[in-house]
Amino acid sequence: MNVRDIIGRDRALFAQDVSHHGKLLSDAIRGSRVLLIGGAGSIGKEVAAQIFCRGPAALHIVDISENNLVELVRSLRSSVGYIEGETLFLPVDMGGIEFRSFVDSQQPYDHVLNLAALKHVRSEKDAYSLMRMIRTNVLHTRDTLAFARGGKARKYFAVSTDKAKNPANLMGATKRIMEDVLFREDGHTTVSTARFANVAFSDGSLLHGFRQRLALRQPISAPRDVRRYFMTGEESGLLCLCSLALGRSREIFFPKLDAEMSLLTFSAIAVRFLESEGYEPVEVSSEEEARAKAIELIPRRKWPCYFFGSDTSGEKPFEEFCSNDDAVDWSRFEDIGVITAPPLTASQEARLDGFLSIVTRAIDRGNWTKAELVRAICDACPDLSHVDTGKYLDDKM
Repeated sequence: MNVRDIIGRDRALFAQDVSHHGKLLSDAIRGSRVLLIGGAGSIGKEVAAQIFCRGPAALHIVDISENNLVELVRSLRSSVGYIEGETLFLPVDMGGIEFRSFVDSQQPYDHVLNLAALKHVRSEKDAYSLMRMIRTNVLHTRDTLAFARGGKARKYFAVSTDKAKNPANLMGATKRIMEDVLFREDGHTTVSTARFANVAFSDGSLLHGFRQRLALRQPISAPRDVRRYFMTGEESGLLCLCSLALGRSREIFFPKLDAEMSLLTFSAIAVRFLESEGYEPVEVSSEEEARAKAIELIPRRKWPCYFFGSDTSGEKPFEEFCSNDDAVDWSRFEDIGVITAPPLTASQEARLDGFLSIVTRAIDRGNWTKAELVRAICDACPDLSHVDTGKYLDDKM
């Protein structure tokens, strides 16, 4: 399966930029000490591979998924092999006592990268998942940034999302608030981020779900009216590396993708995916019909597909990386646009402090409501346009 064929692109992004700036990218990593948080996820493992092959003095990778860490080790050993620098792989939580004890025992890091995130809109459906989203996307970013600054790291990078621009869901809003945390003050440590498109076939994504349905011989469902930008896994790793090594203070990197050519519906991707696997998509009118026809159609190299109009909370017809009110440099790179975020205003500082205060008090008392958290997010992110329809992706096939 050629991922670029499925997402409708005939060339790899960032190849010219990486070639042109190759020495700078390598020099930034070679001989440096790197801490990679969330390094065993779909994007994290791509970043880990890019750093690993450029000769760091130390690469310490932290992730809460023990299984994904094991697979990352196997992948690195089976591809690049070994490096002279020290490599450690730790299955610990970035917000836990084990993480703090570990980093306190280490020499300072030159680069700290935070790839940990709760990235699914479905995770904002209840008060408890939403609080974990806030803790991961905002509070832990604040804390690991403070750690990087305290150790006088040269660079801190955290991953954002295209959903942070004019957000339509609480997940995107938490990432927009995270950007405020990143850029609220300057200091010795340079801080940058990147807004991502959907990473095709990344763990937990709808496209990854297509693969799982195929393996389990189950029908496919997807919205027909939601359009998204897509990147490959390797491209995601390169974008992070470029932002880490080439990004300046308060810069947001994003892929230059043309809306007319690059925005694709999930239903169109599903059709291309099935055809690439040698199956004929057969559209049906309901989930029930899709399940009922799976046994009949699949042995005949046909696949039942239920495509529907989206009606779940937090969905946006299409995502965007920037708008006309952003200061964007379109000429610095071939395939990367760069936003320079302005310093926070006094009112933005006050909104951010108010949000952090509300969330911290809720955590300290040990209870909270979803409505309380939603109000705090809305106050901190006035660009949020959120409509709770009462329907969530967990209620769909």
